[in-house]
Order: sequence, then C-alpha cells, then structure tokens
Amino acid sequence: MTPRSLPALWLALLLLPLACLAQESPSPTLAKLRQSGVITLGYRSASLPFSYLDAQLQPIGFTMDICHQVVKALRRQPGLADLEVRLLPVSSGTRLPLVANRSVDIECGITTNTAERQKNVGFSLTYFVAESRLLSKRSRPIAQIEALRGQAVASTLGTTSIQLLQELNRSQGLNLRILAGLDDVDSVRLLDSDQALAFAMDDVLLRGLLATKPNATDYLVSEQPLSVEPYGLPLPPGDPQFKKLVDQALRELFASGEFAQLYKRWFQSPVPPQGVNLNLSMPKALARAVKEPTDSPDPARYR
Repeated sequence: MTPRSLPALWLALLLLPLACLAQESPSPTLAKLRQSGVITLGYRSASLPFSYLDAQLQPIGFTMDICHQVVKALRRQPGLADLEVRLLPVSSGTRLPLVANRSVDIECGITTNTAERQKNVGFSLTYFVAESRLLSKRSRPIAQIEALRGQAVASTLGTTSIQLLQELNRSQGLNLRILAGLDDVDSVRLLDSDQALAFAMDDVLLRGLLATKPNATDYLVSEQPLSVEPYGLPLPPGDPQFKKLVDQALRELFASGEFAQLYKRWFQSPVPPQGVNLNLSMPKALARAVKEPTDSPDPARYR
C-alpha cells in the first residue's frame, strides 16, 4: 500500500458506519405498529381451508393461524407487547393494493409470490406450494388446456391463474374466451351454468371448493398442472426489517414442528363449519420449503 492510498482507506473506514446505518434504516411498519398499537391482517371470506368465515362469521383457517402465530412473535418486540389485531376483509382484486398502500400489514389469504408482484409488495417465506389445474364437469372432462381451444374458460379476477390463461392464450394461439369471476365461488357458477367449460385455479382451492359441494363427484380436477404456485404472506413494500421478523417467526414454526401440526389440523382433519376433511398429504415441494426455507418466486425452485 502506498502512502498516497492511505487517505482513501481512512475515508472508506469513516463512511462504513454511515453505510451500515443506511442499511438498518427504521422499519416504517414497526413504527406504525408501535404508534397505533394495532396490526391489520387481511383475510379472505371463502378460501377454505386457508382463510374463510366460520359459522359465527369469524375468519379462520390455516393461513389465519399462521398469521396469529406471527403476531404472537411480534409481541416479543420492544413496544409491541400489547399489540392488538384488526381484521380487514380483502378480495383477489383488493388484497395487494391494500398491502402496497399499507392499509393492510399482513395479508393472510392465498397469494402466490411472483417476481412481478414483488415490484409492489414484499413477501414472506413460502408457507404453501400449490399447482394450478383445471376443474371441469365429469360429463365433459377437460384434461389439458389444449382441449379448450376456441372455448370459454373461467378463472378469478386478480389471480395468477387468470394471468396464466392469458399468457397461454397468447403463446399458444388458443383463441380462448376467458371469463373472470369476482371470486372463486362466482367462477364455479360460470362452470355450473355452462358459460365456461372449465375453471382454472390452484388445485388445493379447487379441492376446498369441492369439499363443500354435495355433488362433488360430478366434477374432475385435471391431473396435468398448468403451473406451480408458491404462497407467501404479502407484506408492506420496502421494509426488510419487518420481513425479517415475519420470516423469523415462520422459521420458528417450521423448526418447532408446530407448522406440521397446523398442516395436519387444516388439511388432514375435519374442519369447521361442515366438518370436511381434504385428506391432503403435504406436497413434496412444501416439505422441502419447510426443511430449507425460501422466499423464491421462481416456480422452478419448487419442482
């Protein structure tokens, strides 16, 4: 090292603490929670068994339980011991805008983590891995997307499934007529009324919908998946400190075995209000994500 280079080195050393302070800028979400004493959780009304209303019209489900455990962990932070929970209903169309504008602090529904969505909101570690498939009537089964060429297909407004249909329609020239339901129940109505020949949605949600229908055997879920859908908790944008705390709470759930118990409760046991049991084994991709936590939006990471 030459004497001439020493001043540059000293300057770099002086600036290092300032760089560290910049990287550890205060969390706007934590500041808001400490000031208000309230955390707002977004919930879905009919996404069994993740986030839905029970007989008393209270939100319950697998994701709701996860969120409540996250809140329990947040209460261990300074100034948050008495943190109260406010519950706010969201839909496929409103969930991400409400997180992006910080009206919702954590969205506790069924939201796929994608690179495009990460431009507007943050995402926690992956807590479920689904696959998008086609629901059709047994009387006219649809095994793959090519069978819908020139036909009508339904999906739900604001979901990755409807975006996927649009992409496949363009890339494969399928000439699909894509109908958008306001929610998943509305999308099933489009299928039931023969306005659409199939309904594209995440397989676990399709199974949840079928579990509540008395004529469930009249439907088929395609074996060939259209895509892989890693679910994460949407978080306010530009807040790595808050994300770190949420992720740490999830890591604790994964490592303690409590996550496995929650999975068993909601996917392998009767759930209220109708006592339906999905009897769904934990997907291998999810088991890997629990063992080696990731927040990757890349579908290839889960195959």
